[in-house]
Amino acid sequence: MRQFVVIGLGRFGFSVAKTLSEKGHQVLGIDIDEDKVQDISEIVTQAVCADATDEKALKAIGLENVDVAVVGMGDNKESSILTTLILKEMGIKEIVAKAVTEDHRKVLQKVGATKVVSPERDMGIRVANGLVSPTVIEHIELSEDSSIVELIPPTEYINKSLKDIDIRKRYGLNIIAIKKKMKIVTKEGEVKEEHKINVAPEPGDMIRDKDMLIVVGTNEHIEAFKKRR
Repeated sequence: MRQFVVIGLGRFGFSVAKTLSEKGHQVLGIDIDEDKVQDISEIVTQAVCADATDEKALKAIGLENVDVAVVGMGDNKESSILTTLILKEMGIKEIVAKAVTEDHRKVLQKVGATKVVSPERDMGIRVANGLVSPTVIEHIELSEDSSIVELIPPTEYINKSLKDIDIRKRYGLNIIAIKKKMKIVTKEGEVKEEHKINVAPEPGDMIRDKDMLIVVGTNEHIEAFKKRR
C-alpha cells in the first residue's frame, strides 16, 4: 500500500485524493482552507489545515514516509512552485504537480516535479483527437513524442490474428491489449454487455468485430498509421 499526500484540495486535488482513498491507499490531504479540509476529512486517512508554502509547517506534519506527493493548487502558480521546491528538498522522490500554463509547467519541472499534468490542456487534446480521428476512442500522452491510443481496428483486421496484421513490423507500433465487448448474464438473469481486457495478447489472438486495440508507440508512427488506414 502506497502513501500519498495531496496538497491543495480544490476540484482537482479533491478528486485525486478521493480516488486514491477509494482504491485503498493511505492519503493525507492538506489545504490552507479549513472548509476544504473538513469536506474531505471523512474520506481520506488524515486531513490537515496548513500552509504548504511554509517549510516548517510541512516538516511538522511529517511526510517522511510519503511515497508520492500531489501538488494540486495549480491556479496559484507561486504557491505550487514553492511547495514543489520544498517537497523536493524534503526528499520526496515522486512529485506530481498541476500546471495551468506551459511556462508554469516548465518551471515546475525545473524545481523538481517528476510529472506535470495540465487537466484542461490534456482534456482539450483528447477532445481534439477524437474530433479529427473518430476511430480513436482514447489518447493518452506518455511523453512529448509517444502515446497510448485506444482505437477501432480497420475492417480488414477483423477475424485476423495479431501475427497476420503485424502492425509492429508495418507501422512500428505495439498492441499492448485488446478490449473485447462481451455479453454476460447477471444473477438476476439479465443480459448485459461489458468490456474484458486481454492484457499482453499473444500473436495468435484473433481480432473480432467490436474489439478495440490499445496501442503504444511514437506519435509519428501513430499518425502515420491513422493516415494509411
